[in-house]
Amino acid sequence: MQQTLEEALRELDPAGPALCMAAGRTDTGVHAAAQVVHFDCAGPIPPQRWPKALNGRLPPSIRVRAAREVPRDWHACFSACHRRYRYTLYNGRLPNLFLQHWSWHRYRLPIDEQAMASVLETMLGSHDFSAFMRAGSRRRDGITTLQEVRVQRQGDLITVELQASGFLYGMVRLLMGQLVAVGEGRLEAETLLGHWRNQQRVAIKEAAPAHGLCLLRVGYPQPVFAEAECYASQPRFQLDISDPPLIRAVGSSDLVEGKDGQQHGSAQV
Repeated sequence: MQQTLEEALRELDPAGPALCMAAGRTDTGVHAAAQVVHFDCAGPIPPQRWPKALNGRLPPSIRVRAAREVPRDWHACFSACHRRYRYTLYNGRLPNLFLQHWSWHRYRLPIDEQAMASVLETMLGSHDFSAFMRAGSRRRDGITTLQEVRVQRQGDLITVELQASGFLYGMVRLLMGQLVAVGEGRLEAETLLGHWRNQQRVAIKEAAPAHGLCLLRVGYPQPVFAEAECYASQPRFQLDISDPPLIRAVGSSDLVEGKDGQQHGSAQV
């Protein structure tokens, strides 16, 4: 995305540096509903004209929602006080082609979202999250502050929102992979918490796929954009009918189908 945006800037402002600095870098395949980017320009285009001018030169997969003039010492990344991500899980038994590019389909086991929420609640605050940092990061340490978490279920859809002062390289996908293992009963919550507290990165082996993750918004001490411009534009999915859930029979490792497809728990932290 950065290269594509810089090419469009170069067309509109040949005398400018055409260099973009984003609030955060995301893995290939991760979506962004409200990424924030800053750039310097030398031409006469006023701030309010930049979105229309850029959108006329960008592919349909990239859209500029708003533009503002900021002080020269303002930085899209280093001036931010938080980032917020949403991960979408689809726990239905049957594939849904309308969700396949925006969610992670987990169909073999029922997911206990309350167990996932309980783990996340324990992680709130400033901690070392090195266990969830992929190799190749240039950070000196893994300290970051997890400010807010939210886990919600609506039928077969589960959304997990994480807000932090900053995220480590690969942190959200690695954390989501482990949370799903807890929710499916394949990993004990205390085992995961032990890996986290003891910074046992080698024990964290499963990462969630990129396409279920979306950067919702970036926050700053002094808001730059109006709420309608900078808050999440990613819509929430809604399914009117859910598949009958899979229920683990008591005293057995077999899975059986539930009789009532409408009985789904929910948790919000």
